[in-house]
Amino acid sequence: MDKNDQLFGSLIYLFHTTGMQGLGKLMNPVSQKIEKNLDQAKESIDMLEMLKQKTQGNLSPELTRLIEQFLTDLRLNYVDESKNQ
Repeated sequence: MDKNDQLFGSLIYLFHTTGMQGLGKLMNPVSQKIEKNLDQAKESIDMLEMLKQKTQGNLSPELTRLIEQFLTDLRLNYVDESKNQ
């Protein structure tokens, strides 16, 4: 994996982590608390979807699988948390 692939992987991981924090699945590193913010989570999902669309056909199979996996994980958790409100 070249440097740009590693950086792209880090970027999509950042959006996944931010989304999981918004879903209340991970602790907010600033406040040191579990906080739920579904708007933040939705924005992370939207950003990942946009990156997927804009990079379609230009990603390695590994990065394509990773972005799909992150999107699926966030979407399923978002639906679950939306029902719990």
